[in-house]
Amino acid sequence: MPTKKKDAKSAVKAKMGKAAAGAGRKESVWLSYTKAEKKELETIAQGYRRFLTTCKTERESVIETIRQAEAAGYEELGKATRHGKKLRPGAKVYTVGMKKTVALFHLGQAPLSGGLSILGAHIDSCRLDLKQNPLYEDGNLAFFDTHYYGGIKKYQWVAIPLALHGVIVKKDGTTVNVTLGEREEDPVFCVTDLLIHLAQEQMAKKADKVVEGENLDILVGSLPLAGKDKDAVKAGVLSLLKEQYGMEEGDFQSAELSLVPAGKARELGFDRSLILGYGQDDRVCAYTSLAAMLAMDTVVRPACCLLVDKEEIGSVGATGMQSRFFENSLAELLAATGAYDELTLRRALANSKMLSSDVSSAYDPLYASAFDKKNVAYLGGGLVLNKFTGARGKSGSNDANAEYIAELRAMFEKHRVRFQTAELGRVDLGGGGTIAYILSLYGMQVIDCGVAVSSMHAPWEVTSKVDVYEVTKGYKAFLKEA
Repeated sequence: MPTKKKDAKSAVKAKMGKAAAGAGRKESVWLSYTKAEKKELETIAQGYRRFLTTCKTERESVIETIRQAEAAGYEELGKATRHGKKLRPGAKVYTVGMKKTVALFHLGQAPLSGGLSILGAHIDSCRLDLKQNPLYEDGNLAFFDTHYYGGIKKYQWVAIPLALHGVIVKKDGTTVNVTLGEREEDPVFCVTDLLIHLAQEQMAKKADKVVEGENLDILVGSLPLAGKDKDAVKAGVLSLLKEQYGMEEGDFQSAELSLVPAGKARELGFDRSLILGYGQDDRVCAYTSLAAMLAMDTVVRPACCLLVDKEEIGSVGATGMQSRFFENSLAELLAATGAYDELTLRRALANSKMLSSDVSSAYDPLYASAFDKKNVAYLGGGLVLNKFTGARGKSGSNDANAEYIAELRAMFEKHRVRFQTAELGRVDLGGGGTIAYILSLYGMQVIDCGVAVSSMHAPWEVTSKVDVYEVTKGYKAFLKEA
């Protein structure tokens, strides 16, 4: 029988155990908000859903960014410096690259040579792009031939409603904007799938082979054109395209047309605490970066919001982060202030600090084995700091400096920004990349910093309203304090 002394020790141990267990549990961020904060959160979430619904391509994202920027007092850089006008502290300007990437600058009291505070996100997302000769007929049906863009699970894109977005540029230079499938009265499109009754062989294939890339073709019509004996359905589609957009079949060769999930971004869950929408990687960070930038009435250190293209395929090309767009834009900005020379440009780049505003993988208990629970982002856990991304042995990553992370921790705590640290998944499973490693080549301090996303790269992705709100707060704090 236990002695009284042993009973006392057991009681103490039990009490300590309960305390430790309590300390390990985190109070939901939701429960810490005041009524005013909850109202602000819902306002930001509502604006974000509108942005997601409106901006399903990089071109559409640039158009909406410019609209919001001009409403907030920003001018196109060339227009602002017309007739030799020099930019002064407080000036707000933007530059655009090929209608697919945009940079906003807000001059502060400090000189550009001391560096900028940069929020950098990407505005491209996974999708199905039309090939240059896409339209064909088979089995009395008309199809568009596609080439998928970015890393997707191809089987996720079958049998769901898709909308057509993009531009048609004719030989005379005329541009026709296309958005079809978003309004209730619009038709939609889809990739067909094989019925389960005949799918025994298909179901035995590995997931990456269940649907082949060459079979991601879009069903676009079945009505034959009267009087046509051959390819009458294709002819019918061409007739409608001529009627609606004034285009000939050859105009596909100079068109950029994409199929994306049709429909609005929506609130998710009985409690409406989550957001379901297409393209949240990485328009969630693009929107929050833009919102933070436009909220700055004044800045001490020059601020920049950089929204780029092509991240999903390696940030390549003239509109990707590996291009000289940002460097050239900064050179033009320095010239517009009367301070340009090569050394000043290099100093401005090296002395800058950046948040590579990109998403991180959210923990999903249904796939728990893919994650390290101690080092993973949770939906509703607030802003996510990723010291590194890359793959396996940190390959291809920017490994942020401890000093910079300490500075950010202090900054976020000062402004009551809830944040968490994470890795993308289990070490040996690989990972992904962002634009962080590219900007770090200039010698600036860079870290991945963004929002946790569930079902990343799926047609419909999930985020938490809490995280959208906290990231917006965090980006504002960065522009004020960095």
